[in-house]
Amino acid sequence: MIKLLKYFKVIDWIMSFAVIGVVVGQVWLEMRLIKLMGNIISMIQTYAQGIGVLNEQMLWEVGGEMLLVAGGIFACAVLVNFLASNVAARFSKAVRLAVFKKVNNFSMEEMNKFSTASLITRSTNDIRQVEQTIFMTLRMAVTAPVMGAFAVKEIIGSSLELTWTTVGALGIMLALVLLMVFVAVPRFGKIQKKTDKLNAVTRENLTGLRVVRAYNAESQQEKKFDDVNSDLTKTTLFVNRVTAIISPGMSLVMNGLGLVIYWFGAYLINMGSLEYYNLVTFSQYAMHVLMSFMFVAMLFVFIPRGIICARRVRDVLDTETKIHDGNNVQPKTQTGTIEFKNVSFAYPDAEVRVLEDISFVANKGETVAFIGSTGSGKSTLVNLIPRFFDATEGEILIDGKNIKDYKLEELNNLLGFVPQKGYLFSGTIKSNLEFGKKDATEEEMLNALDIAQAGFVKKLDGGLDYEIAQGGSNVSGGQRQRLCIARAIVKNPEIYVFDDSFSALDYKTDKVLRRRLKKETKDATKIIVAQRIGTIMDADKIIVLDEGKMVGYGTHKQLMQNCEVYKEIALSQLSKEEL
Repeated sequence: MIKLLKYFKVIDWIMSFAVIGVVVGQVWLEMRLIKLMGNIISMIQTYAQGIGVLNEQMLWEVGGEMLLVAGGIFACAVLVNFLASNVAARFSKAVRLAVFKKVNNFSMEEMNKFSTASLITRSTNDIRQVEQTIFMTLRMAVTAPVMGAFAVKEIIGSSLELTWTTVGALGIMLALVLLMVFVAVPRFGKIQKKTDKLNAVTRENLTGLRVVRAYNAESQQEKKFDDVNSDLTKTTLFVNRVTAIISPGMSLVMNGLGLVIYWFGAYLINMGSLEYYNLVTFSQYAMHVLMSFMFVAMLFVFIPRGIICARRVRDVLDTETKIHDGNNVQPKTQTGTIEFKNVSFAYPDAEVRVLEDISFVANKGETVAFIGSTGSGKSTLVNLIPRFFDATEGEILIDGKNIKDYKLEELNNLLGFVPQKGYLFSGTIKSNLEFGKKDATEEEMLNALDIAQAGFVKKLDGGLDYEIAQGGSNVSGGQRQRLCIARAIVKNPEIYVFDDSFSALDYKTDKVLRRRLKKETKDATKIIVAQRIGTIMDADKIIVLDEGKMVGYGTHKQLMQNCEVYKEIALSQLSKEEL
């Protein structure tokens, strides 16, 4: 929790110290109000006993002062809540932004370390819990000791005999707090982890809703959700039941203390060792002592959970990213070239290499294609180019310069990457294309859509302003893929990387698109991963992968003659005449 305080700005610290000052003022006013009440009762008691004359003017003066003090208490309470909520909200805003920026800089290795569901929980629920903890701490952690100190001072000065009744009540309250600390607090961490699981199951079900319905698996998913939900509910109910004892327990102790004070106070008044107005003021001071202790008890509910949530948030913020900007300013010696030099790769904590000793060169304007069976490492290989992962061995050069020497922004500017699973963001078609080039003109966008064979956009209501749902769920798979290709074309990069980006297209559209790409982007290097022979037959170079190793390298004709793996794949898709 303390480490997260670095996200406090100067204004937040100023407001926090202002809270302390206002709380001290509020408590002082509350103590003053009790004294004024005691004065009025004393005057009325004196008059009732026939000892003196009731001074009405003094009554009005004391009553007026009580009204002013009550107004001051109200103003202080409002100001404290305003300042504390402001500080907590500003803090959570800063931390949420920091977490979002941090996650944006994660490589795939860090993303795999935290599940998506867990990152969502940490960015929302956990930060919200920390925000509430900050608010409650500012509101009560200052109020409790200040109120307790003022009230204890007045209690000791009022009646030593009655003080012991308050000590006994505090002992009972302490037992309640310890019950909560040792029984409920350890389960707060479990609640957050179970929330992660619930989030994961819910997200998985919503993402795969079509598959669930297609296979009539609703009952299975409901059971899976019910198991996780029941587990979370049991833990939450246990914690809530324990903490629920605190509030009525505290109320019982406070009301019981009031009864004991008045019962014992009546005895002392009978004995002549205590005045009635002293009994009334003492009971008020005693209630304030217990209230201060109750505030401490409430903090024991919020702070432990807040600390656990803060630790989970800090785990994200403290995670070292494995992919860093390069600091080598050595100039590029070429343009539009990619070279792999003895590149090998294994996923973190994996014993088997996914890629082994890959070497090839893609020159400017060339089309280099990769093909192989499922799991041969095609997508993994192209994911090394934009540094989603770093190669375990060997080096990758772009324009004659090691990609690790580039700044990530500079490297990404050289590439037009179309991932295997095309993703569109909520917004318009225009806003999605602007991911490729922020200041792209309408003419450039329409040209890119034309090259990508996305003429359907003109028929949509609004054209470029057509609203796209999150993930592109309101367009077909083929339309989504073509829009993603258009987004890369708008960027006009040196190098295009297509990771099986034509799989949802029919053969005719695929052929026309590739022909247009070759014509319109003839100076750009194109890296293509494909499953279909028809997509890569006319590539300048074709690399065949099998279990992470290069088993073939050459043109289509060369590979048909000297690479059995390629020949098997080709004959499984097309006839000899077509080939």
